[in-house]
Amino acid sequence: MATQRRANQADIAERLGVSVSTVSRALANEIGISDAVRRDVQRMARTLGYKSKHSLAAVGGDKKAVALVPLGSATSGLSGFYFGIVEGMRSQAETAGMALDVRLVNESSVTLDLIKKQIAQADAGGVLLAGIDAWDELAAWSTEAEVPVVLVNGSDPNMRVSSVSPANYYGAFMATQRLLDAGHRKILHYTHRYRPTIRQRQRGFEQAIARTPGAVGTIVNTDERHTRELLEDLLAGKHDVTAAFIWNDIAAVEMLEGIYGADSPLPRNFSIVGFDDLPLAGMATPRLSTTQVDREAIGRGAVRLLAEHMDGEAAVQQLEIGVTMVEGETVWTLE
Repeated sequence: MATQRRANQADIAERLGVSVSTVSRALANEIGISDAVRRDVQRMARTLGYKSKHSLAAVGGDKKAVALVPLGSATSGLSGFYFGIVEGMRSQAETAGMALDVRLVNESSVTLDLIKKQIAQADAGGVLLAGIDAWDELAAWSTEAEVPVVLVNGSDPNMRVSSVSPANYYGAFMATQRLLDAGHRKILHYTHRYRPTIRQRQRGFEQAIARTPGAVGTIVNTDERHTRELLEDLLAGKHDVTAAFIWNDIAAVEMLEGIYGADSPLPRNFSIVGFDDLPLAGMATPRLSTTQVDREAIGRGAVRLLAEHMDGEAAVQQLEIGVTMVEGETVWTLE
């Protein structure tokens, strides 16, 4: 199979109808080139994936970025989570003088070509990917094309692209410790194995259990048992546990009625803690005890980080936003 030819300055010049000399001077940020021409050249260089020895960061105050938000999450029980993130991004973009184009995309069909298309349509110099994890092709393209990418509510264990996320490890440790402090020593953790951020929550759970003498942790994954099936297992006594730390509030709230209903065979002091503090956690009866994530702070941090990269900062950074516990009504002292 033939190797795809790398774009060169002549390709950029041909697309824009200017001379190769003009392209070269614009890429080198030399004097005598107007900001408008410089912007056009640098944008086309990004679009074509041209690799320059010079920074292709946005010129002057012309910062444009596109934020891709997963459609499924934005229209499901996670809508409150991503709404807060988008509000934070928009607020910080306005403060930073950045033009931010927020677009919903189907997360199951996100490809590098789709991301390139969205960037080109938005005439953007950087991209925020909300709830979308990095992969090799994306990371390599971001470096080659010098288009900064920031993961929002995500992380890249290989540290190829920057990211902003809640403190998942420490938040999970805190949630588990809350149950341990209430006297529970047999605790189940219901988790989702696929995303790096959620795997950090499992690590926090395991560390809290390991540090407590006599504590035993049981881990159940979503690909092994659906939420309803796990609830049925708990009610049937298939797990010898007195408490559960659930990977997100949606799954936790779905289990509340069965756990605390009048016909529940579980002891009344059975305890459950969620994660995220979604609006539905506050609407639940009893009020779910959970871990609060500052969603707007995640959005603000992501825009700040992207702006730094668009200004030329090359170092990959992983920013974590602190979390806090919400007391709620679903943690009971084990007597």
